[in-house]
Amino acid sequence: MHDLAFIRSHPGEFDAGLQRRGAEPAADRILALDARRREVTTRLQEAQSRRNEASKAIGQAMGKGDTETAESLKAEVAQIKQAMPALEEEDRALGAELHDLLAALPNIPAEDVPEGADENANVELSRWGTPRSFDFDPQEHADLGPPLGLDFETGTALSGARFTFLRGRMARLHRALGQFMLDHQTGENGYTECAPPLLVHEEALFGTGQLPKFAEDNFQTTDGRWLIPTAEVSLTNAVREQILEDAALPLRMTALTQCFRSEAGAAGRDTRGFIRQHQFEKVELVSVTRPEDSAAEHERMTQAAEGVLQALDLPYRKMLLCTGDMGFTAQRTYDLEVWLPGQGAYREISSCSNCGDFQARRMAARYRPDGEKKTRFVHTLNGSGLAVGRTLVAVLENYQQADGSVAVPEVLVPYMGGVTRLEPQP
Repeated sequence: MHDLAFIRSHPGEFDAGLQRRGAEPAADRILALDARRREVTTRLQEAQSRRNEASKAIGQAMGKGDTETAESLKAEVAQIKQAMPALEEEDRALGAELHDLLAALPNIPAEDVPEGADENANVELSRWGTPRSFDFDPQEHADLGPPLGLDFETGTALSGARFTFLRGRMARLHRALGQFMLDHQTGENGYTECAPPLLVHEEALFGTGQLPKFAEDNFQTTDGRWLIPTAEVSLTNAVREQILEDAALPLRMTALTQCFRSEAGAAGRDTRGFIRQHQFEKVELVSVTRPEDSAAEHERMTQAAEGVLQALDLPYRKMLLCTGDMGFTAQRTYDLEVWLPGQGAYREISSCSNCGDFQARRMAARYRPDGEKKTRFVHTLNGSGLAVGRTLVAVLENYQQADGSVAVPEVLVPYMGGVTRLEPQP
């Protein structure tokens, strides 16, 4: 959600930010609607004030025996009461229209975000690791995985496209990855482990920006609740409608959860394999900070995600997303893209975003700075630390052997009960 006071003071700057995101200018519409609402609100407040004054004056007139004045005042009060419902409805309607207009607009990008329409304008900042040289043609995970327990056929038979059934040591490797990531983020990076609900109310998805704009990308239950597309929703909304003490910040939370996405906006993309699923697991990182600390926290969070890739010895590159490729709520985003030798390409495995106060305004999440009476909106950040399924894909492709087996990364061996290799099953 946007700061209306900022738009009033800097309409040109606000429109320029929207245009960098590829959105139409909106300041004129917002300010015109705001002026109408404020005019109606003023009229309503004046009517309420006059009603109260007149009602008080009636008693005073009756006490003096001035019946004529009292009756005149009663008539005025009756007239005001008759007119007020229409004013109240107009005030409510204009307020709702203004709220909906602001809620539909994306966050304004930070100044250093490169301009561009899509991923082709993203900027590579760094690379880590050297892609392995194979003495055979490396396979893609969709071809390599089935003999090892990556069962696409059963998943499809049970639930349809974009569902997978994992078996045996493949299922254990998937579990091992999630547990290792969670232990790494709590033990190495100081995030507090959480186990949040997977079903949330509509207000939670609104708070983190999935609603109303992206309703088709999410699953809704028959009782009106929504399945979370990421634990960002549950973790970030944990501070919804709260006023935090300064000493409580920063809050750093992590969770390993199932995530559910309809992928309506990604029809036709990655239909083969385990990259883009309707149901998947992810270790999510969420930070709630003071405004002045969020830029440094963004770097810290991204490094926490990078640490998992480094521990697994998976080559990757770090990208700064352009204005046209960032998520709706982000003001600045880093993507980490892992090297997949089977595809011969880098693919996204983590996205870490600083949302500024955009989500906090939608959630009414504030904090009280030490020594101050006035509260301020917190800043919120979120990132993947990491997507478990995509990391499984990266391990399969980077650790594959000529005989079709896959070596287990050293850091995962304790989580695998000592198993060092996944072998094809007959």
